[in-house]
Amino acid sequence: MRFDLITIFPEFFASILSHGVLRRAIAGGLVGVEVHDLRNFTHDRHRTVDDRPFGGGEGMVLKPEPLAEAVESLGVAGRAERNPGRERVVLLSAQGRRFTQAVARELAGLERLVLICGRYEGVDERVNELLCDEELSVGDYVLSGGELAAAIVVDATARLLPGVLGNEASSEYESFGALAPTSAKPGQMWGTQSVGEGGPPSAVVGAGGLLDYPHYTRPAEFRGLAVPEVLTQGDHAAIRRWRREMALGKTLRNRPDLLVGAELSEEDRRLLRGMGWRENTADSG
Repeated sequence: MRFDLITIFPEFFASILSHGVLRRAIAGGLVGVEVHDLRNFTHDRHRTVDDRPFGGGEGMVLKPEPLAEAVESLGVAGRAERNPGRERVVLLSAQGRRFTQAVARELAGLERLVLICGRYEGVDERVNELLCDEELSVGDYVLSGGELAAAIVVDATARLLPGVLGNEASSEYESFGALAPTSAKPGQMWGTQSVGEGGPPSAVVGAGGLLDYPHYTRPAEFRGLAVPEVLTQGDHAAIRRWRREMALGKTLRNRPDLLVGAELSEEDRRLLRGMGWRENTADSG
């Protein structure tokens, strides 16, 4: 998969792309990332990329001409001819669709993703109308620019691509991951792994849209706090139940809104009601 990032601060991405999972993915040829300096597509001696907004108001607005030239220089198909299932042009914007794990999985199915990093007060709306397939927002807050948002989108999407993570199941057994089918038997394939035998321990559970369960490692006791006893006894069925209960409890406390659309069994619902959850609301907890 290829990512093209259009920005007025190309040096911003140097550190992000040279560490960890992204560095390995790029070095291994699994991911390509090209950073494009928007100022290279200006034609005045001041390399001007912004101007005052029509109608007055605070701040400056990114001009449409440099952005149009930058996108068109990449050779992606025009909006009318573009196949959004293979390549997509996205504007990072506080007004966009919220970027979630589900959206990251959707983007991971593309061959190419062009990300336009907004700045200042915003981007001339004609860029959005003429060039972009959609707007994406990484959260209900305002950043100084789209570079941080672009880095988040690239990282969250790239780690879902085949071969990028050392263990591909890592992207399934985590917060917002898929839930292993309740009918799955030991040894049965789920995603890229088998359940129980020959794969992850049977204690591992997919999140099913919930937050992840708490994790512990050595030492068994730290500053007076011991690892929960159930994790040390080797009973995978008990561990599995405990982890699911902890995931439900953490989601109820921190993100009760996620329970509305989560994959919940009758046992899940029973446990949640015991924690004070009121079904069909996002206000419990």
